[in-house]
Amino acid sequence: MTLNQLKAFVEAQRLGSFTAAARSLDIAQASASELVRRLEAELDAELFVRGSRTLTLTAAGQELLPYAQEAVAAADSGVRAVHSLGSLGGGTATFGVLRNADYYLLANLVQMFHARYPAVRVRLVGQNSAETASAVAAGVLEAGLVVLPIDDEGLAVTPLLRDEVHYVSADEERTREPVTIEALAAAPLVLYDAHYGWKDPTRRQLAERAQLAGVGIDPLIELEHVEAALKLAAAGVGDTIASRAVIASPTFPAGLRTAPFAEPLYDTIALVRRRGHPLSRATRELARLAEDTLRELRGGLPD
Repeated sequence: MTLNQLKAFVEAQRLGSFTAAARSLDIAQASASELVRRLEAELDAELFVRGSRTLTLTAAGQELLPYAQEAVAAADSGVRAVHSLGSLGGGTATFGVLRNADYYLLANLVQMFHARYPAVRVRLVGQNSAETASAVAAGVLEAGLVVLPIDDEGLAVTPLLRDEVHYVSADEERTREPVTIEALAAAPLVLYDAHYGWKDPTRRQLAERAQLAGVGIDPLIELEHVEAALKLAAAGVGDTIASRAVIASPTFPAGLRTAPFAEPLYDTIALVRRRGHPLSRATRELARLAEDTLRELRGGLPD
């Protein structure tokens, strides 16, 4: 059983005739039908019902089809992977990044990549981790950075950095001690990532803890960006949460106090890509730069 035989079989089934299959494979019509005939001889089974205007699979053909399609698809993926090793003289890198990427020194990612590969186009999409994971799984993005947990069906996940999340308040009293989930639920909260709400990975962790504790978290205000939440917290409107990378940034508002959670809470940043789908070389190089940046940062985050 050869790959060419399987290709001829798959194309004949897809297009309904040996003539169309031969045209698709750029071979003679007799060659396409002969490839399938040899495959039938090897399997000792007829794969098509012949004699009608359109080829129809037999029971044996129906059994073989999904395996043949998988083998052909795997071979095509291998060819694309080898071709992707060519020169980075063009192409497009598609990559998802965190919406707060600047706090993790990723702001210069495109600049570094462009300096090395000026002919490569870059499509860098910043969005919530839940959306990035869905886009990668669907093949809209080749790869991306996310905060865990995410729904990882069909994805290969590589954790890169763990950043502790703290409680943030202008009220000194509420940050004197590590904050319990019960205290969080009772506080006036201003939470960001309003669009994705409790699907957001950080908020998802809080919701799971609240459920186990038998309490509910009902934010006073929900908005999209952490910067806006911090401004409201600084004005005394309510309390919020932020990772250590955000807290350590020069833009963190003066006057805000922080406290860890009684059960430490972490944002784990990971690289995701579709399992079994090799990256183009352009995207692979962009992902490598992102990995290197985060691994360098890992040792520099405040305790």
